[in-house]
Amino acid sequence: MRAGYRWTRGLAPFLAVAAVGAAACGGGATAAHDASPQPSATAGSPSAASAPSVDPATVKANELGVVPVLMYHQFVAQPKGIYDQTPSQLKAELTRLYHQGYRTITAASFVAGKIDVPAGKSPMVLTFDDATTSQYGELPDGSVDPKSALGILLAVGKANGEDHPVATFYVNDQPFAGRFSYLKRLHDLGMEIGDHTLTHANLGQLTDDGVQAEIAKNLTEIERAVPGIDVTTMALPLGVHPKNRALAAKGRYGATPYRFQAVMLVGAGPAPSPFSAKFKALGIPRLLSGHDKSLFFGATYWLNRIGATRYISDGDPEHISFPKAAASKLSPRFASMARPY
Repeated sequence: MRAGYRWTRGLAPFLAVAAVGAAACGGGATAAHDASPQPSATAGSPSAASAPSVDPATVKANELGVVPVLMYHQFVAQPKGIYDQTPSQLKAELTRLYHQGYRTITAASFVAGKIDVPAGKSPMVLTFDDATTSQYGELPDGSVDPKSALGILLAVGKANGEDHPVATFYVNDQPFAGRFSYLKRLHDLGMEIGDHTLTHANLGQLTDDGVQAEIAKNLTEIERAVPGIDVTTMALPLGVHPKNRALAAKGRYGATPYRFQAVMLVGAGPAPSPFSAKFKALGIPRLLSGHDKSLFFGATYWLNRIGATRYISDGDPEHISFPKAAASKLSPRFASMARPY
């Protein structure tokens, strides 16, 4: 659990067969299942009906707004492509996000509807693909290398009032140049570890058995490195679904079954709120991090445009607050928790 936060939304995700309408940029495929948060068992109870500590109208709460899910790869002094950034670019982007009122949650918390950020603030999901050495490193004393991406995040978060920022790391075989101990360290720091296949394979080119082997073998390595871990989300390499799209979310290889509550795409737009009727957990779009203002699936393009459509928290995990004009966007399953104003 994230230190200093109380996750009480109480929305347990489930898997149900359904078509997913979100497309992966670069993959163009859609997921085959929908894993969505469910209403709290306490919704409608006296505690759930208690008066909020903050009037949602005063903070312009909109918990049906969109959420930026950002995708990062490696950080180098001289980027060679759109998937690379310099450490200074990462710091600048994170600083901008914090100054605009965003606070971090993991992908697992997002898909489960556990969005416990302060009233008036907005959630952001930071995802790091491929477990590159620039994302996480340690000093000789075992502390986080301040020059690594996580070190930068921790420093920027603390400077902006978030003492325990979190992120999600999607790893492959030999993560962080074979430093499997880093997975346990990240887990202990409150970070989420997710499946990204064993060899970063193009799942669309594999047989059903090959797809399941790629995912399950990666999961086995993660579970071996972090005993007792519950891996609930995965990211599609290249944004490409397998031919049998259902296998991205659920399958088995040998003695290892897997069943994910979320599947991450590649470049697209901001993600719908988990309480929105449009939310599809097994087809979550992500924004490519970076500062190219013209890149349609880039973070800067969308951060310049999200504006009033973004998710703004009411600070009350027991309710879902939003302007009355947005009521049609609410998924019917959350009607008992709705608090339009």
